Parts: sequence; structure tokens; C-alpha cells
Amino acid sequence: MMVTRVAVLGIIVENLDATDQLNAILHRYSGYILGRMGIPYRGRDINIISIAVDAPQDVTNTMAGEIGALSGVNVKTAYSHVITKT
Repeated sequence: MMVTRVAVLGIIVENLDATDQLNAILHRYSGYILGRMGIPYRGRDINIISIAVDAPQDVTNTMAGEIGALSGVNVKTAYSHVITKT
């Protein structure tokens, strides 16, 4: 049995050179991603991204850890109370 939780990852990219690495990470976890919204904030030269996922909590934590390890990229995760057992 697999237990998944719905979560949202809030990502702020201050180092635009990290974009390719970030996209590679998101591609690896694409099977868990429900949706993605990106907002380029040109006035501050940053990108703001939100990612909605439905994944096992350890997968979400690992993905957030990989993203947070990128230089100039910050990530925070908010979990819902929606838990699915399959």
C-alpha cells in the first residue's frame, strides 16, 4: 500500500543560472506533479514558482531537498491533510 499527500512547493529562484538544474529535478518527479505555475518577476530579476504534487511524503521531502540544495534557490513545502492510500 502506498500513502500519498497533496502538497504545494513554493520556490523562489534568485539565481537564474540554476533554472536548467531546477527543470531537470522537476522533470524527474513529473509523475507526481499535478500542476505548475511560474511567475517571472522581472522587476526583481527572480522567478516565483509553485508546484502542486500528490506524492508519498518522503518523495516530496526528497524533491524539496534537491531543489533547496541549488545555489540561489529557496523552497518551502506546505502539506494538506488530504491523504490517499492506494
